[in-house]
Amino acid sequence: MAQRLSAPYRPQDRQEVGEMLRGLEGNKGRGKGKGGFSVKKNTFDVAGTNIKVDSWRMQDWDYKKPNLPTYARGLFTTKDSSGRPEIVVRGYDKFFNHGEVKDTEWRNVEANTRGPYELSVKENGCIIFTSGLEDGTLLVCSKHSTGDRSDTDISHAKAGEKWVERHLKSVGKTKQDLAMRLREMNATAVAELCDDDFEEHVLAYDPASAGLYLHGINLNLPEFATYPHHLIDEFAEEWGFRKTMYVLKDDIHDVKGFLDGIAETGNYAGRDTEGFVIRCQSKAGSGEWHDWFFKYKFDEPYLMYRQWRECTKAVISGRPPKYKNHKKITEEYLLYARQQLHKNPELGKLYQQNHGIIKMRDDFLASRGLKGSDIIRQEQMEGEVSNDDVTKDVVLVPAATIGCGKTTVALGLCKLFGWGHVQNDNITVRKGKPQAFATACVNALSQCPAMVADRNNHQMRERKQIIDDVSKVVPNARLVCLHFVHDDYDKIRDVTRERVLTRGDNHQTIHASKGSDEIIGIMEGFLQRFERVNQDSPPDEGFDLVIDLDVSASSRDNLETVISKMYAEYPKLFGNQDMPTSDDMDAAIDAAMKDYTVDLKHEIKSRDDRNNNPGKGQNKRPNGQANGSTKPKERKIEYFSVQMPYSNINRILEALFKDAAPEEAQMYNSLKAQRRVQNEFHVTLIHRAVADRQPEIWDKLMELQTKASAPTETQAFSIPEPKLGHAKVRLERLVWDDRIMAFVVRLSPGEGTDQQWQSANPVAHVTVGTASEKVKPVESNNLLARWERDGSGANGIHEMMIKGNVQVEGTVKAVLQRL
Repeated sequence: MAQRLSAPYRPQDRQEVGEMLRGLEGNKGRGKGKGGFSVKKNTFDVAGTNIKVDSWRMQDWDYKKPNLPTYARGLFTTKDSSGRPEIVVRGYDKFFNHGEVKDTEWRNVEANTRGPYELSVKENGCIIFTSGLEDGTLLVCSKHSTGDRSDTDISHAKAGEKWVERHLKSVGKTKQDLAMRLREMNATAVAELCDDDFEEHVLAYDPASAGLYLHGINLNLPEFATYPHHLIDEFAEEWGFRKTMYVLKDDIHDVKGFLDGIAETGNYAGRDTEGFVIRCQSKAGSGEWHDWFFKYKFDEPYLMYRQWRECTKAVISGRPPKYKNHKKITEEYLLYARQQLHKNPELGKLYQQNHGIIKMRDDFLASRGLKGSDIIRQEQMEGEVSNDDVTKDVVLVPAATIGCGKTTVALGLCKLFGWGHVQNDNITVRKGKPQAFATACVNALSQCPAMVADRNNHQMRERKQIIDDVSKVVPNARLVCLHFVHDDYDKIRDVTRERVLTRGDNHQTIHASKGSDEIIGIMEGFLQRFERVNQDSPPDEGFDLVIDLDVSASSRDNLETVISKMYAEYPKLFGNQDMPTSDDMDAAIDAAMKDYTVDLKHEIKSRDDRNNNPGKGQNKRPNGQANGSTKPKERKIEYFSVQMPYSNINRILEALFKDAAPEEAQMYNSLKAQRRVQNEFHVTLIHRAVADRQPEIWDKLMELQTKASAPTETQAFSIPEPKLGHAKVRLERLVWDDRIMAFVVRLSPGEGTDQQWQSANPVAHVTVGTASEKVKPVESNNLLARWERDGSGANGIHEMMIKGNVQVEGTVKAVLQRL
């Protein structure tokens, strides 16, 4: 039987609290400070006192990053009467759904956790924190607000406080009594406000079951420490709160079996439920046992119900309803809802006030003789996929004009995630170019989970064409619009002209040989033809998601906006890859700016050029040849390599040198300071310069290249750089001198294949960086030859063992010569 744990207690260490606050203060704003996360701070006056409290808030994805000052989600601090900092409200550490991050994958949960496992039912309301201040005031707040200024959370905090008063009155106690008790415990009481009279969510709470459901008592410390559930229940009984239902398990395998069984219906103890929170202890990360939570959400039918609610509100407001999933049943539901709203207009007013939501849904289900779980099971049999389960077939479609930075953002995404990238101006067919562009985009999806359809798409007809043509071939494709918003045209003119006129000849449609007046004329034409994206009307209603971007912002900022929105909307698209750090995104944009060169020019004529051009419909080149009459120079293969995600290698390097002695980290820190770390990481399999010496390797790869790049029946052209397969790259050692640094690696077949890969280099390696431009990456071979012969030590060679089985999945590709 599970051990019944005692109540934890530890007073606040003001030095620890001060260190936490310094870490938070240092990252207020954009998140480019040390640690690469962003913090928002709001200050509130506590009503009836002279006390001020500060609320600290981070973005959800930042909680996935290592070494944060705290992982509390819901955190308020103040200074006591002696001027010392203290935590007054402390929420849970941000916890994630099973499989959402590596620590919550079941194999890691099984390996790194211990019981007792407390499975508490996830109530469907809003979180309320309660704690005691130094003067005996009871502080009641929502996740980020005390309710004492104009914030969206005010009504929730005030409603929570009214329920606290009702619960305390039921047991004959006062708010000051509760404040003093929580102060003595150095703790925050955490409850869920569930009251359909105040605000309906998705699951029903009638008046008899409404109130504050106490589900946590946390110590007010930077690190997470929380009460066991049986003591939470005792506290709830003593102070009049409602208790949260929970199940106790000793074995993690029993936990999984129990949850998997409930997930089949989304129903527990006779009612629909959103899921369970699993409370236990983990040794992941620190190696020491600590309190740890994760959740098991029953996404359906909960998400379907939420979609129905939002669609109904749109209909009542006269807006077109937007829905991405459960399309067939949602159409049936909306027909039913419209009929009911027409019969009784009063329903619409109540619905907008969050009343009658659940009755409308339940009446519809009853009219069809269905349960939510029946609908989900039927959809799964028919193969319908929700956004939360999307792992591939995502097309990013910019809507932009010249100089907005769309290609830089696209290249940054490709650098970070290995996504596909098709540029419209690289499509050289003379007829049916829009369809050829769409075909190239579709083909890129066969190589990558997502791709960028790099074209301005500044008019609705272009967006309609790409949406229609991609959807015909890949019906389940998700099309995401990167909307470079054009509001202030004067500002956009200034920003884009400066970018283009200082870029010189490195642009596919703007030639340096043109005068600035002519270039500006071409840009103005695009600007005047730009048609704003409107997702409420065709064709833009065909986009699954529209991400608004600021033309005047940097490409780095726009890249972060795209990534954060994509992580939120399609969490499984990224596999187990963590949200890139601020340094990762900086490096990706730096590489995009530095590495991008135009291989194929495509001239856009100004209006005067077209009028003066002899020959109807034929643009003449300066040498008299018509556009399209000569093919671009063929690019030969420079080398074959295993390309690896930049962010993975960068993160490994940071971890290796984090606690290293200054003399050991000197070379790496120098490479970083001088921006001499490689912009991309790869293992060279063979370079064309040694193809004659090792023909068996070259010929084998050339054969794979020929097969992979050959046109298919649905494709009118070949792909120059297709994926040839996947490889696992095991990092064994890091070796360096004062000129160059490289990983020594071992190659093995990638997931789902037995294909063996071999490097023509004497030692397979990944070059990390070189001390100067005069040192070429090929010198890694010389370094590693000396290391094999002499070892490390007094000869100026350093090495570091990579502990554990550190493997990175890479993609085998040919790299073409630059023109």
